[in-house]
Amino acid sequence: MSNQTPANELEDAARKYAAEAIRFDSQGARGMAIQMYQKAISTLIGLAQLYPEYSLNKLYLDRAARYQERIQALQLSTGGTPLDSEGAPAMAMSGSKTGQVMVESLKATYDDLIMKEKPQVSWDEVVGLEEAKKAIRESISFPAERPDLFPLGWPRGILLYGPPGCGKTLIAAATAAEIDAYFMTVDAASIMSKWLGEAEANVAKLFNSARKMLSENGGSVIIFIDELDSLLGSRNQEIGGEVRVRNQFLKEIDGIQDKGKNLRLYVIGATNKPWSLDWPFLRRFEKRIYVPLPEFEARKDMLRSYSAPLKLDDNIKWDDLTKMTDGYTGSDIRAICQGVQLRVVNELFESGKASDKETQPREIGYADFKEVMKMRKPSVSQDMLKAYEEWSKNFEAL
Repeated sequence: MSNQTPANELEDAARKYAAEAIRFDSQGARGMAIQMYQKAISTLIGLAQLYPEYSLNKLYLDRAARYQERIQALQLSTGGTPLDSEGAPAMAMSGSKTGQVMVESLKATYDDLIMKEKPQVSWDEVVGLEEAKKAIRESISFPAERPDLFPLGWPRGILLYGPPGCGKTLIAAATAAEIDAYFMTVDAASIMSKWLGEAEANVAKLFNSARKMLSENGGSVIIFIDELDSLLGSRNQEIGGEVRVRNQFLKEIDGIQDKGKNLRLYVIGATNKPWSLDWPFLRRFEKRIYVPLPEFEARKDMLRSYSAPLKLDDNIKWDDLTKMTDGYTGSDIRAICQGVQLRVVNELFESGKASDKETQPREIGYADFKEVMKMRKPSVSQDMLKAYEEWSKNFEAL
């Protein structure tokens, strides 16, 4: 079990979302970057609301405002509308109502929550995961290239499940890039929390928009729904709105599967909690693909790739380091590489030499990685991994 407080967990979640946003941003994947910035903002706002006296709230709300500014810039660069309907991010907010004002400024419309783009993500960026890549390519890529070879049609509902930080989003984006498909990314948690009573209508609008894109532009469309369990998970007590939005989703996905048309419209759902999905919804996803922790060679490639921009000494024992990362996710490994960078940069600042622009941090060595790993444990527990494996035995469908 984790020893973190709820506040620490929210901080870590916001940090991971922001890191992913920056990575997608640097790759030019605007839609996915916006989604991740939105998640980081929502998490930081949630932290401020749950812990109004928390000492770092002002820092976190300022950071949320900066993420909001970046979202505006990305939306304007693609001809979209800025996130803040008032025309400016609230950077100068203070006082006890700060969190509420931020929340009000972050009310999202349909256009804010649904991102449409053609991602530029290659399969080379998806390290390892060969079985998962093979399963999704034979379901989407091959039919797109030779539909005549599939007289019985092909799966249009695909579920990617597994621990967070292992590449589910990248797999979906790489698939879209390979077939030159429009990629509509949706955050299910935002649908339920931000659309409120409009969720049912906007689910219908989502699928109608996808069909319209198909009819006008041809090609293929992939709807990628992250945190699918937020939308289709089991509920002990449901309010009427939740029942209606889930039924609407069921109606829409049945519509693309049961019309007897070889529509090139796909729904890829991603979840870290597959066991929370109701069976009536689960069975609509004909392919259920486990995206596991990276294996040895994939972890070694990640360590080398993430640390490539850093100044390393020649004595790094990559095989030994890779063995030490057994049980770590791809996001964990990236965080380790960031950690060794922070370690040597911090030394430079503490030495007082950082003011000299010509002075650079020392080379990073094997011992630096070992020290960082002592303080950074895997984000996925063994109990959680066993739960994924047990669920896979019963429900995986490749």
